[in-house]
Amino acid sequence: MRRLVLLATAAAMTAASASAVPAFAQTTVVSRAMPVTGNTPQVCALQNARLAQGSQVNFRALTGNLLQIDTLVDPATLATNAASASVEFAAVCNFPHRIRLESQNNGLWQTDGSMNQPADGFAYALPYRAELTWGEVNGALDANANVRRIAERRFNVDQATAGEVELRILIEAGASNTRSNAPVLAGFYRDTLRIFLEPR
Repeated sequence: MRRLVLLATAAAMTAASASAVPAFAQTTVVSRAMPVTGNTPQVCALQNARLAQGSQVNFRALTGNLLQIDTLVDPATLATNAASASVEFAAVCNFPHRIRLESQNNGLWQTDGSMNQPADGFAYALPYRAELTWGEVNGALDANANVRRIAERRFNVDQATAGEVELRILIEAGASNTRSNAPVLAGFYRDTLRIFLEPR
């Protein structure tokens, strides 16, 4: 700002004294470059989840980050009911990165301690599929409920991306860790899915 004021003053002085200067005199223009710099750090941001309109089958409304199945089993057969829902997260990542999907239990497992021993012919964990869409990525994690452990999938994204992370959860009718359409042992079943946007 100071430089602009000095140039304006010099120009005014030159104009005012132009009549007193011989015709052969030249004015000199002086300039200096002043670089302006800044830095944008590598950042990813992921907003809170919201349920996609009209996407849920046999799921209740999303409560905070909790997605609850409405009727887990068929009351006549006690086999798993089908269920599906789509959840969206507004997100942005300003550099090439990785998206990681992680299941804490590799399926829906009992968490209330009601199962001491598995009973022959009964399911005691339930598999599901989590399908992920983000920018150029279309992938899936199959939480097969064979072993209780952390299961994950990683996907590299080769460019900065902004938009929606879409996560679709699918539970098939009759899903079971023992045999298809097995009755499900009584109890509270749970898993935690985590989504990470992170450097590669």
